[in-house]
Amino acid sequence: MSFHLTLQPSGREFWVARDEAILAAAIRQGIGMPYGCRDGACGSCKSRLHSGRVIHGAHQHKALSPTEEASGWVLPCCATPQTDCVVEARGVSGVGEFAVLKMPTRVNSIARRSADVVVLKLQLPGNQNFQYRPGQYIDFILSGGLRRSYSIANAPHALGHPPTIELHIRHMPGGRFSDHVFAALKPKDILRAEGPFGSFCLRLGSAKPIILLASGTGLAPIKAIIEQLQAQPLDRPVALYWGCRGRADLYLDDWARALPAQIPGLRYLPVLSEPQPGDQWQGRTGLVHQAVMLDHPDLSGHEVYACGVPAMVDAAQRDFHALCGLPAEAFFSDAFISETDKHGD
Repeated sequence: MSFHLTLQPSGREFWVARDEAILAAAIRQGIGMPYGCRDGACGSCKSRLHSGRVIHGAHQHKALSPTEEASGWVLPCCATPQTDCVVEARGVSGVGEFAVLKMPTRVNSIARRSADVVVLKLQLPGNQNFQYRPGQYIDFILSGGLRRSYSIANAPHALGHPPTIELHIRHMPGGRFSDHVFAALKPKDILRAEGPFGSFCLRLGSAKPIILLASGTGLAPIKAIIEQLQAQPLDRPVALYWGCRGRADLYLDDWARALPAQIPGLRYLPVLSEPQPGDQWQGRTGLVHQAVMLDHPDLSGHEVYACGVPAMVDAAQRDFHALCGLPAEAFFSDAFISETDKHGD
């Protein structure tokens, strides 16, 4: 048995198999709904149910509270229809979405950029035309069906020959994948990957100034978007705010400092939350999203693209909207959800 799904206001229609989540069915059929973690943890896919009935699988209350669910909100990533449904999901086009591919990738290089960050470069198979939008991510498929998600840090035009994607991996002690990357992974090793996933990408049909907001390795998808801007310049001011703990954590600081000379109208503003005396830091300090608010007390005419730890993304979304007038529809985000984040509540 299958159920008919209609997405408004786009008018896109598709079928969802029995016991299949709405988002999984949309991805399978090439329809680009907004989403992030796909695990009921981040709330990026939250949509309103206009008609029909769904049952939710396990999810976190911060992503969808009981009150929100009772008032008609759903999480397509873990909602399975029980009837035909009409769902309001903004930003759905489905046009030109790229196919999700499973593929082997080969490790080209592993470069240590800080004490706990490596830049991993993976060669893609030559017999597959892997396409993606700057800001999207891939999953690594581990034994037992486990998955780990990482954003692609280079734009499609910068894949090179042979095509190679760049990832920024932070070591999470005890983490099954990152422990392996830091202790055992070596050039020419093969990793199984699937992608592209995610709806975090630059919206080109706007003239608003752009705030790019990153914390830690949340710089990865932001870097891909900046490379897109290098290749396709926009007549829009761009400000890059990158928050890290100490100076050593700014693992691509030289790259970022060179950007204003390459992209007219771009400013780079690094912010350290815990600078050490040895850092000899003369720049901005504190929380990175608060630095944005100090510089832009009125964000009503801006677009914000935020990526990093959930605490930063959540605080930015809340405060930018409540205190700086940023419209809800002008905040785009990709929170880096760890396994602990997924299973906590």
